[in-house]
Amino acid sequence: MRLDKFLKVSRIIKRRSVASEACSSSHVAVNGKAAKPSYALKVGDIVEITFGDRVLKFEVLVLSEHMPKDKTGEMYRILS
Repeated sequence: MRLDKFLKVSRIIKRRSVASEACSSSHVAVNGKAAKPSYALKVGDIVEITFGDRVLKFEVLVLSEHMPKDKTGEMYRILS
């Protein structure tokens, strides 16, 4: 699954266009390397997103094209 789509489906970032912009501007890293919006995520990948001076780090647990709003928390596990 594409990185930008995962960020949108998991509701970490509200809109796919915003997720794509964040990836393009090097605010998102996967396994320690800057990632483009088209990066193919795999289960077990560690993603870091920089929101200003705050950093969200999580592990991908489930890849799904569609997920009900109340189950999106099962797609990832927050590490810090």
